[in-house]
Amino acid sequence: MFNAGSMQQFFHQAAGYGFELGSVDFKWSALKSKRDAYVKRLNGIYERNLDNSGVEFIVGDAKFTGAKEVTVGDKTYTADTILIAVGGKPVLPDVPGIEHAIESDGFFELEELPGKVAVIGSGYIAVELAGILKLLGAEVDLLIRGDRPLKTMDSSVTDMLVAEMKEEGVNFVKGEVASISEADGVKSLHLKDGGEMAGYDTVLFAVGRTPVTASLNLASAGVETTKGGHVVVDKLSRANADGVYAVGDVIGTGVDLTPTAIAAGRLLSDRLFGGVPEEQTIMDYDMVPTVVFSHPPLAVMGLTEEQAIEKHGADQVTIHKTTFVNMLYSREFLVEDQFQPKTFAKLVCIGPEQRVIGLHMIGLAVDEILQGFSVAIKMGATKADFDSAVAIHPTSSEELVTIPPWQAKYKIE
Repeated sequence: MFNAGSMQQFFHQAAGYGFELGSVDFKWSALKSKRDAYVKRLNGIYERNLDNSGVEFIVGDAKFTGAKEVTVGDKTYTADTILIAVGGKPVLPDVPGIEHAIESDGFFELEELPGKVAVIGSGYIAVELAGILKLLGAEVDLLIRGDRPLKTMDSSVTDMLVAEMKEEGVNFVKGEVASISEADGVKSLHLKDGGEMAGYDTVLFAVGRTPVTASLNLASAGVETTKGGHVVVDKLSRANADGVYAVGDVIGTGVDLTPTAIAAGRLLSDRLFGGVPEEQTIMDYDMVPTVVFSHPPLAVMGLTEEQAIEKHGADQVTIHKTTFVNMLYSREFLVEDQFQPKTFAKLVCIGPEQRVIGLHMIGLAVDEILQGFSVAIKMGATKADFDSAVAIHPTSSEELVTIPPWQAKYKIE
């Protein structure tokens, strides 16, 4: 869906590169059909991988019935080691008329592109879906409670995101939903401040997710959970019950991403079954590279400027920033009245050696750029290490190794 939105942006600018496309028609049903086929094929690949690895695949709803004992249907299974990795699901708020709304799962079930959509939420799913729907042809209002979306991310990138989403036509509204009504298929939002937003074909909430633990009967195995249903684990992914472990969204680390769960699962497997020492298999949840597939995308890792100053003190923190125009959007290649997107990057460094502890970017291709730089940051790279790399021109990534002032790696006696 992200790629489809990006293609629409390229089609819009095609004339700037000499292509006369004429009318470009988009069919939501065709995209949905191909996307569903892609997901089905991926699911089949995962099932075959399990089978080829000799893993028995049991289909059904599982629940604990005792210590190290799980029941699925009318069969009971026991094991020395049990891993809870059931993930989470989107939540809907308890407001009157909520039956007229959908959540993010419902987005993927839409058979037609809605004409007008209200997206409620300020997290990454909300901004991603709002951007996609707008680019593919819907009229979109994005309703947020606070002053800006993605409030845990660096304000420099989120402020730029809001500005560019507004240029694409997404309408930001500050407020909270008190109730929803529907008449003749048209939905209205009634806000807590007394305001009303009307005329929607679809109302979509993206206000958070909850762990799928309510049906697991964890209490029967003595597994401790938080009030929100997350499994309580230590740094080695161990629950309080002997032989029970948990990884992924179900433990509530705040980094609810599939690759994070995979990484934690691999480390756990290495320790339990590969003989790798404990100290080498502790998952680091503080330095996880993260991408928001908004339009434009965000790519972030490590501490924000605000977090770094709070943790280490302003005198220990050095900030390096760069704002530039990707060559794709050079003024010569823009079409009439096209907004010129920019790319922004910020390095958050600490100490006299200026070790990089945060990288925050927004703009074209930053989602691809971050992975390589994340390796360098995990290895303790400094600003001087970044500067020692020869720039690849013309690319966006070269900006990260050419931010002034240049930091020489050698000392002159």
